[in-house]
Amino acid sequence: MTVMAERTSSRMSVDLFERMAEFAASEDETVRFEFIDGRIGLKKVTNGNHGEPAMWLVFQCKHARPDLTLNTTGQGLKVEAYRKGRARPDAVLTRVGYFTDQGEWADPDGVLMAVEITSYDADTHRRDRVDKPRAYAEAGIPVYLLIDRDHHTILVHSEPDPEGGYADVHTVRLGGKVTLPMPVGIELDTAELKRWAD
Repeated sequence: MTVMAERTSSRMSVDLFERMAEFAASEDETVRFEFIDGRIGLKKVTNGNHGEPAMWLVFQCKHARPDLTLNTTGQGLKVEAYRKGRARPDAVLTRVGYFTDQGEWADPDGVLMAVEITSYDADTHRRDRVDKPRAYAEAGIPVYLLIDRDHHTILVHSEPDPEGGYADVHTVRLGGKVTLPMPVGIELDTAELKRWAD
């Protein structure tokens, strides 16, 4: 779950944000910071119904594409095209070894897909359906996958537009089949995701 603080960051530099995030992580391992659309967000440790869809997706991706890995450790991404942002997707799909030696905030150039799983909090709509699709598209991430547990759907965003957002958004009800476009190129049967929608 992420709780966004409604603070304007016009005076906060990315360097200051990163120092704050590093300090907070050393003091409290239950939260991690994000910096999106000029707002600081706290990303809290999730529960099983939030984590299980990510693990399910890990197995699906590895089975279909052994050359790829789905990182679910909270790897940070520099989404600098969008107001010098820093994001922590629920999962990030890359070629095996892409994050080696990249540190806490990696370059998004080698990211094939960012994944978010909705949380049951007041900020989910703005964070997962508005801010993050725009930030990921502007950073050039080819596919953004949103597992929307609130609406029992899976949304596949593709064709990133550097001016903001994705040109194509395909929605499928949980239980249906969906194809993740290239460069991912994986078909998913989402029936099992229905278990964690409530």
